Amino acid sequence: MRQKKYILSEQELPTQWYNIQADMPNKPLPPLNPQTHQPMSADDLSHVFNKECSKQELDTEHAWIDIPEDVLEKYTFYRSTPLVRAYALEEALGTPAHIYFKNESTNPLGSHKINSAIPQCYYCKQEGDTNVTTETGAGQWGAALSYAAKLYGLEAAVYQVKITMQQKPYRSSIMRTFGATVEGSPSMSTRAGKNIITRDPHHPGSLGTAISEAVELATTTPGCKYTLGSVLNHVALHQTIIGLEAEKQMEMAGEYPDQVIACFGGGSNFGGIAFPFLRHNFTGERHTEFIAAEPESCPKLTRGKFEYDFGDEAGYTPLLPMYTLGHDFKPANIHAGGLRYHGAGMIISQLLKDGYLHGEDIPQLESFKAGMLFAQTEGIIPAPESCHAIAATIREALKAKEEGKEKVILFCLSGHGLIDMPSYDSFINGDLQNYSVSDEEIQQFLKDVPKVD
Repeated sequence: MRQKKYILSEQELPTQWYNIQADMPNKPLPPLNPQTHQPMSADDLSHVFNKECSKQELDTEHAWIDIPEDVLEKYTFYRSTPLVRAYALEEALGTPAHIYFKNESTNPLGSHKINSAIPQCYYCKQEGDTNVTTETGAGQWGAALSYAAKLYGLEAAVYQVKITMQQKPYRSSIMRTFGATVEGSPSMSTRAGKNIITRDPHHPGSLGTAISEAVELATTTPGCKYTLGSVLNHVALHQTIIGLEAEKQMEMAGEYPDQVIACFGGGSNFGGIAFPFLRHNFTGERHTEFIAAEPESCPKLTRGKFEYDFGDEAGYTPLLPMYTLGHDFKPANIHAGGLRYHGAGMIISQLLKDGYLHGEDIPQLESFKAGMLFAQTEGIIPAPESCHAIAATIREALKAKEEGKEKVILFCLSGHGLIDMPSYDSFINGDLQNYSVSDEEIQQFLKDVPKVD
């Protein structure tokens, strides 16, 4: 009988996060003040973020950062998460590849996002803050932040991308159940939102618009800090709990991945599973391939440009060195709302530039077809975001079949899709379509990227 799950006991949970910045051959370029174009310090960032996360953001020296005891205790509520051998998917594909997935959908919030929400709220509470605010796309991060805020007695305000708020109404209900206030973005509650609506009354919203509104609220409200679910370095740091567990679990399974795959929006999920394995590539000990699966409609890794750009539409954030499609980019209304972001995180952008990973563009219909096959074989309905990782995994497994070669593939199942069933209904009913963006459109949006010498 097949042994399917390899689970760590809570006594073996990692007690430190892995900070890949310390080991990178080329460090990420620093975030810049948008007015002066000078590098920002941790003190500068702490006007928006809590102080500890601001320090973690710029830490290029310490490879290992202790997980606070209280955070570790709350991790044990749901960690470790299972590493699963996808035998049924392998059989359906007829592939010699061994496919493993790290199942982050098993925690009570249903996705990996809680791994960073807990420490961010912990640090805010420790520093005397009373309120937190954030943006969210599909709603996984907003739900996680709302729950974590309640754990620490903080008030939470969430700006959810308007189109995904309409597509996924239950996600905002979950946030409100945890006590958060939720606004569809762009909204009329902030200056940034009003300006965006004035320019485009039918703007469907994007993560860029929602970030603008959340940052404005944080900087104009005493005792309030902005929290972020992806893109920034400290978020990817917290998410390395995923890859550190997976590394031990793969050892228990007696295998090591030839390829590590994850979906890609801003980089938290991808960095979380990839960075602990990637450190072995730096030393030459391993030669694992890393694949970031992004939507064809939002192809910043494969067709974006490496530039300093704003992380939001209104231009409130620092200038970040990233592969970007332009901060004004309006992504298509695909159902993988968590991947509709114009830029890639700073660490991942530098690693991509240096050739340590690459992106793959996944059409929407291919992603849902992959998600359906995964559900029918493994019994788990994946989030639309996770479907992109599954589609990329299936591509690689079929390549192995064509070549007649065994290989080990590890992907991250970032969350379940049980609240995304209207998206599946649309796919089953034939109502979804693929979206692509032309080179001319990309160049038009890139024209507004700030010029930095």
